[in-house]
Amino acid sequence: MNLSRQELTPRQLAGQLIMIRMLGTELDADTAQFLRENRIRAVCLFRKNMVDAAQLCKFTADLRAVMGPNALIAIDQEGGAVVRAAWLPAPPAGMGLGAADDEALAHAVGAAVARGVKSLGFNWNFAPVLDINNNPDNPVIAERSFGADPQRAAELALAWMEGSLGEGVACCVKHFPGHGDTHVDSHCDLPTVDKPLATLEQLEFAAFRLALPKAPAVMTAHIVYPALDPQYPATMSRRILTDLLRADWQYRGVVITDGMDMQAIAGRFGVAKAAVLALEAGADMVMALGTRATQQQTLDALSEAIAAGHIAADDLHARLQRLDELASTYPCVNRHYGRDAEDRLLMAEAWRRGLTALRNPTRPLRGTKVRLVARADVVSDGVSEAGVPAADIAALLRRFYDVELVTFGDAEAFDWNALPADGRVVILASTSRLRYGPRVRSSWRPDLHLALWSPYQALDIAAPALLTYGFVPPALEAIADWLTGKLEAKGKCPVAGFDPA
Repeated sequence: MNLSRQELTPRQLAGQLIMIRMLGTELDADTAQFLRENRIRAVCLFRKNMVDAAQLCKFTADLRAVMGPNALIAIDQEGGAVVRAAWLPAPPAGMGLGAADDEALAHAVGAAVARGVKSLGFNWNFAPVLDINNNPDNPVIAERSFGADPQRAAELALAWMEGSLGEGVACCVKHFPGHGDTHVDSHCDLPTVDKPLATLEQLEFAAFRLALPKAPAVMTAHIVYPALDPQYPATMSRRILTDLLRADWQYRGVVITDGMDMQAIAGRFGVAKAAVLALEAGADMVMALGTRATQQQTLDALSEAIAAGHIAADDLHARLQRLDELASTYPCVNRHYGRDAEDRLLMAEAWRRGLTALRNPTRPLRGTKVRLVARADVVSDGVSEAGVPAADIAALLRRFYDVELVTFGDAEAFDWNALPADGRVVILASTSRLRYGPRVRSSWRPDLHLALWSPYQALDIAAPALLTYGFVPPALEAIADWLTGKLEAKGKCPVAGFDPA
């Protein structure tokens, strides 16, 4: 990929402006040829592309060999439930760090995340989340947000980002101009945030205004903001990406779209048309994460638009220059990870610092007979990793108690009143992000609620609760230390409705 830009065909120029997904766990000859022919310089890897560190290091090295020195190899390693390299030290979710409310801790966590992903060959992490989650019914952001106060959320996100940048991994704040106040997941449909401009300025925009001067990249939201553009979502809105972000806010970093295969875009506009509209609106890179067929369609459409002059030559050059600068500032090279043990201790402490008590929970005495109620399955919403199995929670509690495990499939169909009135202490473990329905809210009354994913579930059930903001082993160990009196839950949930009393 050493051709000068003047020698690239319109299709190869288009290839420089898209990011694609890989299908397997190694670079096969056909995919390598596809990358070479189209001069594709950016990929995003997901959990299905990963086996272990050795496999992943080889995969990213092979990709670099094909894509060249300006390769951009990206990952979603936010923390909490949104991580891809699950064997690395497990970072807390943004809201867990918001509950700890310590910028130094956020900085240290961001740096540790970067050390891990850098060692695997990544140079771009699609984090931190800057969405201000002030909507308790948000199905996709929730604990991924640092909180509901834009000033404090931005300060913590900036600290996290500066930690990452200091370790040589580019960040990408998301989802501009804000996905926090939605009740629709843009992976499934097209949300709308219908607020006056003044309200957007005070809340959603505020965090991005604070963080963007230091952010090397920003990801767009597939959301319509009628006060700005009643026709197109932000990803395809020139009013938002060019007039607001570039002209008014003077942002000079890279603008990348969210995945164009998401139903908010693909289901309404089609991936090819949407890709052209996104670049014409002002995006620098289109995340073409669909199948090879949709990637080909995207390349066809973009190459036609470039050849026809729909994207001015100067604008095209500026986009490519910004992407080159991102890659050269944060080069994509494997680096030895020599701080695994130290970073695991750091992450464990961060999970402990975020542990939050609600409604004055009390510890069952050691040896107490306990009935644990939890989901039968472990679920993923397509964005996050699957939750913790009920058996794992039971195993944790059996270190201290006599535990009977009761599982349910459909929470709304589960008859809480059918549980035996035999004196066992009832502990509910919530292991999904979605809120509970009306039957659960009216009838479930555990003695202790372990909210192991979304803290908002603790608002659905009138019971004493512990909020962890995630379900990985160090989060469960924080619960164990609380149960044995080794730890007090001193975190403060950074969104409305969580009075600790």
